[in-house]
Amino acid sequence: MFGLFKKKQKESEPQFIVVTINARIQPMHRGEIYEDPLNEILAKNSVGEVSGGGTLQSQTGEIEYCDVEIQVNNSSDEVVDLIKSSLEKLGVPKGSKIKVEATESEIEFGSLEGLAIYLNGTDLDDEVYANSDSGHVYSELDRLTQGIGKVYSYWQGPTETAFYLYGTAFSQMKEKISELVNNYPLCQKCRIEQIA
Repeated sequence: MFGLFKKKQKESEPQFIVVTINARIQPMHRGEIYEDPLNEILAKNSVGEVSGGGTLQSQTGEIEYCDVEIQVNNSSDEVVDLIKSSLEKLGVPKGSKIKVEATESEIEFGSLEGLAIYLNGTDLDDEVYANSDSGHVYSELDRLTQGIGKVYSYWQGPTETAFYLYGTAFSQMKEKISELVNNYPLCQKCRIEQIA
């Protein structure tokens, strides 16, 4: 009897799936955008839960990517497909990966492209900083890319502030924000990079 109980316990040990999301987002945004909605989906389908998450930062302190750890009852193809399709609906950048620990397999996924705009925080005239608002830049970036992308997160570094946008196409997002970039004083000497 005792041996049977032990065997049953071993069979129901949880399994883990780690999703590496190729997005530069702060932990609070990772929770809002990915972890909380995914946790609801997993609970609704009674397959598991989000059990943790992490963020990898570069030496400058800028975020490079993040992980979401998922504890599941079993890591069947159906469960992996549910996780993958749910995250794709939420919006995942190209270059993201799902690692299934039980099978040691890795699945690449994601379709969004990423754009980072870095505002110069040191080389503009003092009056530009005094009379401009990075909050205005954030809301305008979000408004201008509506329908094709949005601002997912931001980072304030020692010499620049970055806003990270993800959407259907880098080139379209860059085109949509060009007027703001060219005309708003705080955007002088900014740089734009494709990040996914």
